[in-house]
Amino acid sequence: MDSPRQRAPVQSPAYEFATTHWSLVASAGKPESKEAGEALQELCQRYWYPLYAYVRRRVPQVSEAQDLTQEFFARLLEKNTLAQAAPERGRFRSFLLASLHNFLANEWDRAHTQKRGGGEQPLSLDLSEGESRLNLEPAHNLTPERLYEREWTLALIRLAMDRLQADCESTGKLRQFELLQGALAGEGTGANYASVAAELEMTEEAARQAAHRLRKRFREFLRAEVAQTVADPGEVDDEIRSLFATLGP
Repeated sequence: MDSPRQRAPVQSPAYEFATTHWSLVASAGKPESKEAGEALQELCQRYWYPLYAYVRRRVPQVSEAQDLTQEFFARLLEKNTLAQAAPERGRFRSFLLASLHNFLANEWDRAHTQKRGGGEQPLSLDLSEGESRLNLEPAHNLTPERLYEREWTLALIRLAMDRLQADCESTGKLRQFELLQGALAGEGTGANYASVAAELEMTEEAARQAAHRLRKRFREFLRAEVAQTVADPGEVDDEIRSLFATLGP
């Protein structure tokens, strides 16, 4: 059995993440700040895979796609590109994709002619793991942009799910989470309430109510994640609708 990952203390969604995505951007955009490296690393851990999937969709050669992704993140800091990002300029996922698109369009030749991979890498990205994930993807004809948006959506779902699991673990309900997480998609999906109730020593109705609370908590965590990537709280619902539309056929 895999050892459990260390998790941050769980807070209510209204106050979740003392450092928001946008404040991470601001910190990473200040090279003179001692926190810049940590902030950029945090951003990479959250968003590198959707960006790598985009690059890989456009670049057939694995090593070149990996080098370009690594260099793109490095140049975000070196060229102070992140200093141009601000909530009032729109959604963070759009800013990152536009930045990557410009990088590939304007600096591809330069990046291609430079010797990459021989020096010290400023960031730690598990690009080989990213390639393995891509190889497990079912066959599809998604454009690079659509693939990026779909992977962004899945990344947000994973973040919200991790927070939910940590929340349940901190309240002694980890087993309840493990048994009922299949029901997060909606009533009657992925959970046998009778067997769950028997294992948790509760009534079937109590198991259904527990699943309902789990879904509610998940939605709160998801909204908290999305809220940190848009300019205005009023955009959260529209962003969620747009993102989940990318998971359709």
